[in-house]
Amino acid sequence: MTTQGSGPTGDVVVQKFGGSSLATMSQVRQVADRVGALARSGRRVVVVVSAQGDTTDELIGRADAVNPHPAGHELDQLLATGETASAALMAMALQRDGLAATALSGSRSGILATGPHGAGIIVAIDTEQLRSLLDAGRTVVVAGFQGVTAEGDIITLGRGGSDTTAVAIAAELRSGHCEIYSDVPGVFTADPRVVPAARLMPDIDIDVMTEMAFAGARVMHSRAVELAALYDVDILVGRSTSTETGTRIHRRDGSDMLEDRTPVIAVVHDADIARVTLRTHDTPDPSPAVFQFLARESIPADMATVSPEPGGGYSIGLTVHRSHVADVSRSFRDLTAARRGGVEVEDKVAKVSIVGQGLLSRPEYASRMLASLVGSGINARSLSASQLRVSVTVPSGEAVRAVGLLHDEFGLGTEADAMAPSAAPRP
Repeated sequence: MTTQGSGPTGDVVVQKFGGSSLATMSQVRQVADRVGALARSGRRVVVVVSAQGDTTDELIGRADAVNPHPAGHELDQLLATGETASAALMAMALQRDGLAATALSGSRSGILATGPHGAGIIVAIDTEQLRSLLDAGRTVVVAGFQGVTAEGDIITLGRGGSDTTAVAIAAELRSGHCEIYSDVPGVFTADPRVVPAARLMPDIDIDVMTEMAFAGARVMHSRAVELAALYDVDILVGRSTSTETGTRIHRRDGSDMLEDRTPVIAVVHDADIARVTLRTHDTPDPSPAVFQFLARESIPADMATVSPEPGGGYSIGLTVHRSHVADVSRSFRDLTAARRGGVEVEDKVAKVSIVGQGLLSRPEYASRMLASLVGSGINARSLSASQLRVSVTVPSGEAVRAVGLLHDEFGLGTEADAMAPSAAPRP
């Protein structure tokens, strides 16, 4: 991503409002009141909006009704209308309140993206239009989730892509700060819908949040957090209807870290995955072709294993999002078409992760994780580990129970629990 434009604009506030915050006209007006108050205080404001409520799902349903397998080019044109409508409505609401406001589609906001339709990646933002409108005293409302290719085609950025739009704009305007508002008050130690004792975290290191988002935390899009880490953008996550602070996601300087504090800060789960395994009975090793395909199609894969088969050949297994299973399976079958082998898909699995810092340096935490799960009768299979995350796959029907067990095991329910001796490594 490259910057097109002049110097820093530190007085600019970039705010993103999710679809649940804009589901009704009453909610649109409430958000407009909030944005208007900020604009009248003298700040220059860029608002990024998602499609209202369940609009994206409804549009996908309409597409499916006429063609269950639509071309990506046309599907992106359809889906982009949801955010474009939200931007227009928000600008109208601001204008009604006497504010000068302009709605921009992804293309008009200067967002250039590339990659496959439905999974575009922002490569540049020409900020000339944005800066010109801001300098003229206008509040700018940008349709999130979309950009334009070098050929002028609309391309969408994938689910949660409005988060990425907002962070990218904050990075290019060099505001150093981005506010993400939805129907949740911030980032919790686990999904509060499945762990009622989950605790709201007032702040979190951005690298840890990157792992949480990729591992399944729904509060933020993983690519948005990665972008914020790359361009040093602080993020505030909060509820659109609340005046409470929420969670600040930023790069910690380490001054608040203590050796005796548990490195595990959250438990995350992802039930929307499947494990795909390719097996061949001859050589050569197909792994380069597998990962070339994943790179070409921008498909993230996790928990990958490559191992030789006892009788010759190779086994390659990895977890991917359910939406990518068909494409990955098809590619794997193409690879084995002229060779002896096959493809297996296991879709009744979920990924459960403990996230924190220094986890590879403290292997006792992975040991405790496995002991807690296996001791409670939960079959933990594939495992992958890094300094920031330890992940296992479990049967999908056991995912919620696994999250609760691990949340208790590492004492994450309250700040006092997290600091208690029982949360320290076992001898």
